[in-house]
Amino acid sequence: MNYPAPSPELDLGTIFPFDLDQFQKEAIASLNAGRSVVVCAPTGSGKTLVGEYAIYRALARGKRVFYTTPLKALSNQKLRDFREKFGFDQVGLLTGDASIHRDAPILVMTTEIFRNMLYGTPIGQVGISLVDVEAVILDECHYMNDRQRGTVWEESIIYCPREVQLAALSATVANSDQLTDWLNRVHGPTDLIYSDFRPVPLEFHFCNPKGLFPLLNDSKTKINPRLQKKKGKGGERDRGRNGRPEAPGIIYTLSQLEQRDMLPAIYFIFSRRGCDKAVAEVGDLWLVNNEESQILRQQIDDFLARNPEAGRSGQIAPLYRGIAAHHAGILPAWKALVEELFQQGLIKVVFATETLAAGINMPARTTVISTLSKRTDTGHRLLNASEFLQMAGRAGRRGMDKQGHVVTVQTPFEGAKEAAYLGTSKPDPLVSQFTPSYGMVLNLLQTHTLEQTRELIERSFGQYMATLHLRPEYDEIAELQTQLAQLHEQIAAVDENELAVYEKLRQRLKVERQILKTLQEQAQEDRQEELGMMLGFAVSGTLLSLKGKNITVSTPVTAVLVGKSPGSGQAPYLVCLGHDNRWYVATTGDVVDLYAELPRIEVPPDILPPPEMPLKPGQSRRGNQETFAIAAHIPDPIESLHLAPEVAEQLSRTTAVQEQLEAHPLHQSGNAATLFKRRARYVELEAELEQLQGQVEQQSQRHWEEFVNLISILQHFGALDNLVPTVLGRIAAAIRGENELWLGLVFASGELDNLDPQHLAAAAAALVMETPRPDSKVYFKLSNEVTEALKKLQGIRRQMFQLQRRYNVALPIWLEQGTEKKEQEQENKLIAIVEQWALGIEWTELCEKTTLDEGDVVRILRRTLDLLSQIPHVPHLPDSFQRNAYRAMQLIDRFPVNEVVE
Repeated sequence: MNYPAPSPELDLGTIFPFDLDQFQKEAIASLNAGRSVVVCAPTGSGKTLVGEYAIYRALARGKRVFYTTPLKALSNQKLRDFREKFGFDQVGLLTGDASIHRDAPILVMTTEIFRNMLYGTPIGQVGISLVDVEAVILDECHYMNDRQRGTVWEESIIYCPREVQLAALSATVANSDQLTDWLNRVHGPTDLIYSDFRPVPLEFHFCNPKGLFPLLNDSKTKINPRLQKKKGKGGERDRGRNGRPEAPGIIYTLSQLEQRDMLPAIYFIFSRRGCDKAVAEVGDLWLVNNEESQILRQQIDDFLARNPEAGRSGQIAPLYRGIAAHHAGILPAWKALVEELFQQGLIKVVFATETLAAGINMPARTTVISTLSKRTDTGHRLLNASEFLQMAGRAGRRGMDKQGHVVTVQTPFEGAKEAAYLGTSKPDPLVSQFTPSYGMVLNLLQTHTLEQTRELIERSFGQYMATLHLRPEYDEIAELQTQLAQLHEQIAAVDENELAVYEKLRQRLKVERQILKTLQEQAQEDRQEELGMMLGFAVSGTLLSLKGKNITVSTPVTAVLVGKSPGSGQAPYLVCLGHDNRWYVATTGDVVDLYAELPRIEVPPDILPPPEMPLKPGQSRRGNQETFAIAAHIPDPIESLHLAPEVAEQLSRTTAVQEQLEAHPLHQSGNAATLFKRRARYVELEAELEQLQGQVEQQSQRHWEEFVNLISILQHFGALDNLVPTVLGRIAAAIRGENELWLGLVFASGELDNLDPQHLAAAAAALVMETPRPDSKVYFKLSNEVTEALKKLQGIRRQMFQLQRRYNVALPIWLEQGTEKKEQEQENKLIAIVEQWALGIEWTELCEKTTLDEGDVVRILRRTLDLLSQIPHVPHLPDSFQRNAYRAMQLIDRFPVNEVVE
């Protein structure tokens, strides 16, 4: 990759008149060597400097730089920072609803806008929008972990032309090496610049009702031994009335911080109500001195003079005393004031939800994390390492504090043990959130073939991680393939015809042996019946063959019948002398053969079994000298065994086949058994390989399968024709949203074309409003026009639901629903707020008529505004519809909804 050489006039000492950290020097060297970089370093360590260097370099060369951030608020903040640093005219801004000086050499934008730009040209080519762009800085790159925004980051990296350098700036993550390796593969040569050094080191504390203590031991590896629970009485003293540990009060915790000069602090509380309650609880504290108090009063009064509608009782008085809340329920304009005052060091404590940790730049001397668990959809869980570190990382202001402080607090449910576990945890790895959407499918198919599109999808970080995760399976597949190849080679060395003949003989011998066995069994059964009758007439001297339940020998014993003794049933017991000179007592069931054709043996009448032997079946004793002489005359009748003629015939047939088999060359080589084992193993391995390949394919092709399912749904609705976007497809492709096809179908349906601007605003709100909390109330009635228009969209929505369910697609299809009953249809619909605001109602009156927080009302109106602002730029829509959308925007876009970007 040949990037231009660094300009000689770029003097680092002039640009940055201070010593650079080692990781900053390394990153700059990599950029100058024409490589992209992944800079992984803790929050507040100076990663942005790397981006700033890329900007200085581009300006010196007359080139441009794009600076992307995940949030609009961060983009606005960067615009202000960069204007101050590089000059007002050098910086432009692009967000969903603002375009300022878009041809400026430094263009700040949300990552989504950058991705949308890249959609405009065949991937990998520098389109009109990227002319002269030398580098793209991807700030807060760890947002790839974000469920809603993650896909946009991956797409931006995949689609970005290779000749544009990338500088990905990320908080520390566990798998930064994997992220870098992925960039190397999909974008070009990339270096990992990793640093875990914090310019302002962090000290962890633990606060309980007894005071503030160091959380960790001296080596910072484990819990402080003083905080470990003692067994016995001592541990019980801190328990509250319900037997759980007591939490220290907020005022107590703040007083501990104030005594130790640890303010200003961000005090994290995970609920809006909790933040507001905390402000009320400590509202009487004065945390600022006289001078700070006067500056605060002047700035707050100026703000309220400019924005009289923005002040809220309960927020103004504490702010004068250096205390504030910061959460999504607060008016954005008021939040911006809080941020500004906090950055000046005039606010001493901000009670904030964790969203503050993820977004804007608001470092403090101390962060207090009030609880170590959070409520999620599936119940309470402990914070994960990344969440904890994100909040902890806000502590310590570079150039202002020698040390940052992180205070964890005892709660009834978590104590020092959990705090120490999180305080010593390493960051979590980045996880891909890559999910294809309708917009992605349509935009890619506008400029690419299906094959090219597949190749792009398979370049995602999600695919890379899946491949990495499946590495053991891929290794196993390779091993199986090697084994199969070896076996095939060994099997192929033998002539197939020879093998077939040998296999035929083997199978035939198997059959002949089976027939022999069956005939032997039948003959044995017939013989048993015959023996039963013959034994009734047998007399002393008859030769028998014994083996059975009572005569447990390995091969039948030939014996002479000496006498009979009354048995337990009808048949008598047989007393016999074996040719091994042993006495046996047997039953008729133990006789396997009787040799009537052999001459009887003379047994003198005085020959009797030993007197000590009980005449019971199974008894056996050794004979004496006299019996030895008789036993010696007992012949071995093996040769003359009674053999049925059919058995004899089958035996000779079996022997003939056996001889034929043994004469075969394969048998003579001695490898036959091994060869057949190999053949059986070959079949086994083939089945195993097929199964494993199927499983791997299923897991590794997940993203492509999702993509193909979206194609099927788009084709069903006529948005694609022969994989080319139709008019409907082009409408949907031009929309940004969570379900572009649904919005496209609504816009193309014509149902919204003739709505008045205020009605269109309310209908647009219904399309972007998430399911509200069940206790949300609005005391306005929605007009008939809006209700009727939304009713007509229900059919399309039902159809979409059915198709998405069939194809296992989980994209939302928003259409705010009221209550089911007819007479209540127009009541308690949150979108009625939007209609009233568009009709010009005052802000205070609007907020009095709903249970929603002001911040939530602003968010609904801004989301509506974002959708309306797209309509004039969507192709193939009627002029009247686009004009109404523009008019609706004008009606909504006023304070405090409008975003003021100076």
